[in-house]
Amino acid sequence: MELLGQNKIDHHQRQVAILSQDSFYRVLTPEQKAKALKGQYNFDHPASQQRHRNVRKVPMPSILIRLSIGAASVSPLCRMKEESVTVYPADVVLFEGILMFYSLEIRDMFQMKLFVDTDADTRLSRRVLRDISERGRDLEQVLTQYITFVKPAFEEFCLPTKKYADVIIPRGADNLVAINLIVQHIQDILNGGLTKRQNGCVNGYSTPRKRKTSESSSRPH
Repeated sequence: MELLGQNKIDHHQRQVAILSQDSFYRVLTPEQKAKALKGQYNFDHPASQQRHRNVRKVPMPSILIRLSIGAASVSPLCRMKEESVTVYPADVVLFEGILMFYSLEIRDMFQMKLFVDTDADTRLSRRVLRDISERGRDLEQVLTQYITFVKPAFEEFCLPTKKYADVIIPRGADNLVAINLIVQHIQDILNGGLTKRQNGCVNGYSTPRKRKTSESSSRPH
Protein backbone atom coordinates (compact mmCIF):
# COMPACT_ATOMS: atom_id res chain seq x y z
CA MET A 1 0.00 0.00 0.00
CA GLU A 2 2.87 2.36 0.82
CA LEU A 3 4.79 1.67 -2.39
CA LEU A 4 1.60 2.18 -4.40
CA GLY A 5 1.02 5.53 -2.70
CA GLN A 6 -2.35 4.39 -1.37
CA ASN A 7 -1.91 4.40 2.39
CA LYS A 8 -2.33 8.18 2.80
CA ILE A 9 -5.26 8.56 0.40
CA ASP A 10 -8.82 8.96 1.71
CA HIS A 11 -10.66 5.62 1.79
CA HIS A 12 -13.27 6.91 -0.67
CA GLN A 13 -10.60 7.61 -3.29
CA ARG A 14 -8.29 4.64 -2.90
CA GLN A 15 -7.70 2.46 -5.95
CA VAL A 16 -6.37 -0.31 -3.73
CA ALA A 17 -8.15 -1.54 -0.61
CA ILE A 18 -6.90 -3.96 2.01
CA LEU A 19 -8.78 -6.44 4.18
CA SER A 20 -7.47 -8.75 6.88
CA GLN A 21 -8.60 -12.18 7.95
CA ASP A 22 -8.23 -10.94 11.53
CA SER A 23 -11.42 -8.91 11.02
CA PHE A 24 -13.51 -12.03 10.47
CA TYR A 25 -13.16 -14.06 13.63
CA ARG A 26 -16.33 -15.30 15.26
CA VAL A 27 -17.79 -13.19 18.05
CA LEU A 28 -16.32 -14.49 21.30
CA THR A 29 -18.19 -15.17 24.48
CA PRO A 30 -16.91 -13.48 27.65
CA GLU A 31 -15.30 -16.76 28.66
CA GLN A 32 -13.56 -17.09 25.29
CA LYS A 33 -12.35 -13.49 25.47
CA ALA A 34 -10.82 -14.16 28.86
CA LYS A 35 -9.00 -17.18 27.46
CA ALA A 36 -7.86 -15.20 24.41
CA LEU A 37 -6.26 -12.53 26.58
CA LYS A 38 -4.19 -15.28 28.25
CA GLY A 39 -3.27 -16.95 24.95
CA GLN A 40 -5.51 -19.94 25.66
CA TYR A 41 -7.89 -19.59 22.68
CA ASN A 42 -7.16 -21.15 19.29
CA PHE A 43 -7.37 -18.35 16.70
CA ASP A 44 -5.47 -20.48 14.17
CA HIS A 45 -8.19 -23.10 13.61
CA PRO A 46 -10.58 -22.60 10.64
CA ALA A 47 -13.52 -22.94 13.04
CA SER A 48 -12.55 -19.58 14.55
CA GLN A 49 -13.38 -17.84 11.27
CA GLN A 50 -16.73 -16.16 10.57
CA ARG A 51 -17.75 -17.52 7.16
CA HIS A 52 -21.52 -17.61 7.53
CA ARG A 53 -24.03 -14.97 8.51
CA ASN A 54 -25.15 -14.30 12.01
CA VAL A 55 -26.81 -11.27 13.54
CA ARG A 56 -23.59 -9.61 14.65
CA LYS A 57 -21.08 -9.99 11.82
CA VAL A 58 -21.11 -9.90 8.04
CA PRO A 59 -19.51 -13.09 6.65
CA MET A 60 -16.33 -12.94 4.61
CA PRO A 61 -17.81 -14.20 1.29
CA SER A 62 -20.57 -11.58 1.35
CA ILE A 63 -18.09 -8.72 1.70
CA LEU A 64 -15.90 -10.05 -1.11
CA ILE A 65 -18.88 -10.45 -3.43
CA ARG A 66 -20.13 -6.92 -2.70
CA LEU A 67 -16.71 -5.44 -3.38
CA SER A 68 -16.35 -7.43 -6.61
CA ILE A 69 -19.50 -5.85 -8.04
CA GLY A 70 -18.53 -2.34 -7.00
CA ALA A 71 -20.59 -1.94 -3.82
CA ALA A 72 -19.39 -0.64 -0.48
CA SER A 73 -19.59 -3.01 2.47
CA VAL A 74 -19.20 -2.94 6.23
CA SER A 75 -16.31 -5.01 7.56
CA PRO A 76 -15.53 -5.95 11.16
CA LEU A 77 -12.49 -4.04 12.37
CA CYS A 78 -10.91 -6.20 15.04
CA ARG A 79 -11.29 -9.72 16.35
CA MET A 80 -11.37 -8.58 19.99
CA LYS A 81 -13.61 -5.54 19.63
CA GLU A 82 -17.13 -5.23 18.28
CA GLU A 83 -16.27 -2.40 15.90
CA SER A 84 -16.66 -2.05 12.16
CA VAL A 85 -15.46 0.06 9.25
CA THR A 86 -16.91 0.80 5.81
CA VAL A 87 -14.87 -0.71 2.97
CA TYR A 88 -15.27 1.08 -0.36
CA PRO A 89 -14.92 -0.52 -3.82
CA ALA A 90 -11.45 -0.41 -5.34
CA ASP A 91 -9.73 -1.53 -8.52
CA VAL A 92 -7.65 -4.02 -6.54
CA VAL A 93 -8.46 -5.57 -3.17
CA LEU A 94 -5.62 -7.04 -1.10
CA PHE A 95 -6.81 -9.71 1.32
CA GLU A 96 -4.32 -11.11 3.80
CA GLY A 97 -4.49 -13.92 6.32
CA ILE A 98 -3.01 -17.31 7.15
CA LEU A 99 -6.19 -19.27 6.29
CA MET A 100 -7.24 -17.47 3.11
CA PHE A 101 -6.70 -20.52 0.90
CA TYR A 102 -8.23 -23.09 3.25
CA SER A 103 -11.83 -22.59 2.13
CA LEU A 104 -12.58 -23.44 -1.52
CA GLU A 105 -15.38 -20.85 -1.52
CA ILE A 106 -12.99 -18.07 -0.54
CA ARG A 107 -10.01 -19.37 -2.50
CA ASP A 108 -11.84 -19.40 -5.80
CA MET A 109 -12.64 -15.69 -5.49
CA PHE A 110 -8.99 -14.70 -5.86
CA GLN A 111 -7.43 -13.99 -9.22
CA MET A 112 -3.90 -14.09 -7.82
CA LYS A 113 -2.79 -16.00 -4.75
CA LEU A 114 0.43 -15.24 -2.87
CA PHE A 115 1.99 -17.37 -0.14
CA VAL A 116 4.56 -15.65 2.08
CA ASP A 117 6.96 -18.41 3.10
CA THR A 118 8.75 -17.43 6.31
CA ASP A 119 11.26 -19.44 8.33
CA ALA A 120 9.79 -21.12 11.44
CA ASP A 121 12.36 -19.54 13.77
CA THR A 122 11.50 -16.12 12.38
CA ARG A 123 7.77 -16.70 12.92
CA LEU A 124 8.32 -17.80 16.51
CA SER A 125 10.70 -14.97 17.40
CA ARG A 126 8.30 -12.36 15.98
CA ARG A 127 5.45 -13.84 18.02
CA VAL A 128 7.48 -13.86 21.23
CA LEU A 129 8.57 -10.24 20.84
CA ARG A 130 5.08 -9.04 19.84
CA ASP A 131 3.10 -10.86 22.52
CA ILE A 132 5.45 -9.84 25.31
CA SER A 133 5.77 -6.18 24.31
CA GLU A 134 2.28 -5.51 22.92
CA ARG A 135 0.04 -7.97 24.78
CA GLY A 136 1.71 -8.16 28.15
CA ARG A 137 2.19 -11.92 28.17
CA ASP A 138 5.11 -13.73 29.70
CA LEU A 139 7.39 -16.07 27.78
CA GLU A 140 5.80 -19.23 29.18
CA GLN A 141 2.32 -18.14 28.01
CA VAL A 142 3.59 -17.35 24.51
CA LEU A 143 5.42 -20.65 24.11
CA THR A 144 2.51 -22.66 25.52
CA GLN A 145 0.11 -21.08 23.02
CA TYR A 146 2.58 -21.67 20.19
CA ILE A 147 3.10 -25.35 21.02
CA THR A 148 -0.57 -26.03 21.83
CA PHE A 149 -2.34 -24.12 19.07
CA VAL A 150 -0.20 -22.18 16.62
CA LYS A 151 2.32 -24.74 15.38
CA PRO A 152 -0.14 -27.68 15.05
CA ALA A 153 -2.69 -25.48 13.24
CA PHE A 154 -0.04 -24.13 10.87
CA GLU A 155 1.06 -27.64 9.93
CA GLU A 156 -2.50 -28.92 9.50
CA PHE A 157 -4.39 -25.99 7.98
CA CYS A 158 -2.00 -23.37 6.63
CA LEU A 159 1.09 -25.07 5.21
CA PRO A 160 -0.87 -27.55 3.02
CA THR A 161 -2.56 -24.60 1.23
CA LYS A 162 0.80 -23.48 -0.10
CA LYS A 163 0.11 -25.70 -3.12
CA TYR A 164 -2.72 -23.37 -4.19
CA ALA A 165 -0.46 -20.31 -4.45
CA ASP A 166 0.35 -18.77 -7.82
CA VAL A 167 3.44 -17.11 -6.37
CA ILE A 168 5.50 -18.17 -3.33
CA ILE A 169 7.44 -15.35 -1.66
CA PRO A 170 10.35 -16.49 0.53
CA ARG A 171 11.74 -14.17 3.24
CA GLY A 172 8.59 -12.03 3.40
CA ALA A 173 9.14 -8.28 3.63
CA ASP A 174 12.89 -8.74 3.09
CA ASN A 175 12.24 -9.99 -0.44
CA LEU A 176 12.25 -6.59 -2.16
CA VAL A 177 12.50 -8.11 -5.64
CA ALA A 178 9.25 -10.06 -5.20
CA ILE A 179 7.46 -7.12 -3.57
CA ASN A 180 8.48 -4.74 -6.34
CA LEU A 181 7.27 -7.20 -8.99
CA ILE A 182 3.87 -7.45 -7.27
CA VAL A 183 3.67 -3.66 -6.93
CA GLN A 184 4.45 -3.27 -10.63
CA HIS A 185 1.78 -5.82 -11.53
CA ILE A 186 -0.82 -3.95 -9.51
CA GLN A 187 0.33 -0.65 -11.00
CA ASP A 188 -0.18 -2.12 -14.48
CA ILE A 189 -3.76 -2.95 -13.53
CA LEU A 190 -4.38 0.53 -12.13
CA ASN A 191 -3.07 2.08 -15.35
CA GLY A 192 -5.07 -0.28 -17.54
CA GLY A 193 -7.80 2.09 -18.68
CA LEU A 194 -10.92 0.05 -19.45
CA THR A 195 -9.55 -2.93 -17.58
CA LYS A 196 -9.99 -1.03 -14.31
CA ARG A 197 -12.51 -2.49 -11.90
CA GLN A 198 -12.82 -5.59 -14.07
CA ASN A 199 -10.93 -7.50 -11.45
CA GLY A 200 -10.18 -6.61 -8.03
CA CYS A 201 -8.77 -9.51 -4.73
CA VAL A 202 -4.37 -10.10 -4.31
CA ASN A 203 -4.16 -12.32 -1.64
CA GLY A 204 -5.95 -12.00 -4.12
CA TYR A 205 -7.66 -9.91 -6.80
CA SER A 206 -11.40 -10.49 -6.41
CA THR A 207 -13.91 -11.95 -8.83
CA PRO A 208 -14.33 -10.24 -12.20
CA ARG A 209 -16.86 -7.43 -12.34
CA LYS A 210 -19.55 -7.48 -15.00
CA ARG A 211 -18.92 -5.11 -17.87
CA LYS A 212 -20.92 -3.90 -20.83
CA THR A 213 -20.33 -5.90 -24.00
CA SER A 214 -18.69 -2.88 -25.66
CA GLU A 215 -15.91 -2.88 -23.06
CA SER A 216 -13.18 -5.45 -23.50
CA SER A 217 -10.01 -6.37 -21.67
CA SER A 218 -6.75 -7.16 -23.37
CA ARG A 219 -5.74 -9.62 -20.64
CA PRO A 220 -7.03 -10.98 -17.33
CA HIS A 221 -5.62 -9.68 -14.04
